Amino acid sequence: MITYFYTASSLDGFIATPEHSLDWLLKQDFDLQGPMAYPDFITRMGALAMGASTYEWILRQQESWEYTQPAWVFTHRDLPVIDGADLRFARGPVADVFGDIADAAGDKDIWVVGGGDLAGQFADAGLLDEVWVQFAPVTLGSGRPLLPRALDLELLEVARNRDFVCAHHRVLKDR
Repeated sequence: MITYFYTASSLDGFIATPEHSLDWLLKQDFDLQGPMAYPDFITRMGALAMGASTYEWILRQQESWEYTQPAWVFTHRDLPVIDGADLRFARGPVADVFGDIADAAGDKDIWVVGGGDLAGQFADAGLLDEVWVQFAPVTLGSGRPLLPRALDLELLEVARNRDFVCAHHRVLKDR
């Protein structure tokens, strides 16, 4: 089992604007059948983890919950529940919940959907294995950082998907 942080980023290292908007990303040209694309990636995921801001963004953008995997939402506040979605709301350190997430994933992998700080918490606990980033041809100037932590990474693969540079890294632990 592998725990991934799979996301898109502006060239200057932001995954969302200061207002949590992804409008900059949604207007980019990306081939969903191309290298490192989402449709193939999601088939390997057995469980998801996301922060409250990511969850709230999904609630605003989607008419229905598209995930079939159980999803943990890390939050310090009460959030609305989606009927029919397998949601579990968690508070506290990711390490305290990771065993449950891993058990739910079974023989599949775990996707830290967002945001960057949550992925950093997984990394801090030694629970983040790989980082996949699709870099969009745009700069934002400010916003929500990609990964607000110091991490050592090993580049495993690079691909071009239309206007995106896609990079797949392994998190180097115990360095």
